[in-house]
Amino acid sequence: MEILVGKTAGFCAGVINAVSKTEAELEKKQKLYCLGELTHNSVVMNELKQKGLDVVEQLEDVPSGENVIIRAHGVPPEVYEQAKHKNINLIDLTCPKVLKIHKQVEDYVKNRYFLFLTGKKNHPEVVGICGYGKEQLIVIESLEDIEEAIRKMKKNRKVALISQTTFSMEKFEQIARALKEKIANIEINNTICMATKIRQEETEKISKEVSAMIIIGGKNSSNTKKLYEIACKNCENVYLIETKDELNLEQMQRFEKIGIMAGASTPRKSIEEAVKSIEMCSV
Repeated sequence: MEILVGKTAGFCAGVINAVSKTEAELEKKQKLYCLGELTHNSVVMNELKQKGLDVVEQLEDVPSGENVIIRAHGVPPEVYEQAKHKNINLIDLTCPKVLKIHKQVEDYVKNRYFLFLTGKKNHPEVVGICGYGKEQLIVIESLEDIEEAIRKMKKNRKVALISQTTFSMEKFEQIARALKEKIANIEINNTICMATKIRQEETEKISKEVSAMIIIGGKNSSNTKKLYEIACKNCENVYLIETKDELNLEQMQRFEKIGIMAGASTPRKSIEEAVKSIEMCSV
């Protein structure tokens, strides 16, 4: 049996930064809160919670004067105001690529642009970006959303398209083409993270070469789901797992060549454990 592990599988730079700095803060502080899950991976989150991280969904649940982490996804601007009002110390671990989009949206708004944002409507990164665009921004999740989005578009404005950093490159390009056909002067600004793009391309390549594909990542991870969707287009046997315990090892023995990719929130340990389990069952 041959196992191909993607070179880009696992933690992206933003998640590495967020997890390592959170662990460092946990060593210094007796109590530490995080606004939402730091990363969409139950393995990582369980370990951080055992070390003392308390996850809350809103600042109202945090006592005055406490320390709160802003995760890599970022938050709307009003969260910073709420924290200031409650005397809460924010430890801002927003991914630099997301912060760059926040600044771009602010600049677009000042220059009277109307914005379309490709992304998952309820994803925390998208919620944060929308906070900077407010009524001058509409989210497009699929081609089916375009007609309604254009109807809601404010007239007599310059128009631009941006994206959630972990959105599907294929879907972004499809939406961009469709919008160009309807809005000739639309400005296309592809803000998808390069690491996301490369990971999606590698997933496509590997999934075309193997008889089975394993995608490792959190069930609620947006970028992991996109890898799964890409693999399913090219391989008949695709399995989405979070840990090695979900592997059907008897089933794995049937395949001569297995590919493995993992989402940006998946720790290296989870990948290594899955590979080891498969190797052992093939002996």
